[in-house]
Amino acid sequence: MNITVNLIGAGHVGRVLGRLFAGVEGIAIQDVLTRSMDSAREAVGFIGAGTAVDSYAALRRADVTMLAVSDDQIVPACAALVAEGHQAGAIVFHCSGALASNLLLAAHQAGASVASVHPIRSFADPQQVVASFDGTYCGVEGDALALAFLTPVLTTVGARPVPIDAAAKTLYHAAAVFASNYLVTVLDAALRAYQAAGIPEAVARELAGPLVTETVANVLRLGAAPALTGPVARGDMATVARQQQAVAHWDGATGALYEALVAPTVALAARKRALSP
Repeated sequence: MNITVNLIGAGHVGRVLGRLFAGVEGIAIQDVLTRSMDSAREAVGFIGAGTAVDSYAALRRADVTMLAVSDDQIVPACAALVAEGHQAGAIVFHCSGALASNLLLAAHQAGASVASVHPIRSFADPQQVVASFDGTYCGVEGDALALAFLTPVLTTVGARPVPIDAAAKTLYHAAAVFASNYLVTVLDAALRAYQAAGIPEAVARELAGPLVTETVANVLRLGAAPALTGPVARGDMATVARQQQAVAHWDGATGALYEALVAPTVALAARKRALSP
């Protein structure tokens, strides 16, 4: 295998995948194009391979092009790439978790095979992600030819590719938002409520820690319904009503969040009861 790879966009995700791909025998990171030469050079330094370029015209023909750009830049970046030609027979993929590979229609029409690869990780610390990438799940979808190349490469760098339904890509990404972003929002509500009850923020985090870690561990080990505890699970709706009123009185927005979570939790409790012998 002697495959050249170009990177368009090299933020945290692009840098991590670029560095991992660069470590695969037979794959050569070729050109790196970002919004500025400075950031392109920084990306090349992190990756440890490649040449920083300043325009689409400077990109050499590559077997594979990774579009690691923001979601709103995928279509224009693809169009700019295709405008320079040389995409027939190539592979073009993007890294969005929310959008499907059909956004790369221009590349497909130019003769490229297209796909999307979404690593299911938080990329706040690229160096740490590189060091611990082994076992990382990646949602993948796209043309068979593109996936025939990308799937074994991802496996080689330690990823666990998971085929997803392109038509449900937005729902797939919403699942990650629930599991990560909105979980943080709910935990923030808990920490602020502790503080409103007179507990210092640092102590509040210590108090919440065992509850959070044990609950998450139980959900991942048992499933959501069996892991549910608390007043809704017990059917103590009088306590729920008092809590909702207290939270709403303290902070209207957080009270609305509490109220919005009651009905889904009641449904989850019903599922738990249905599982009981």
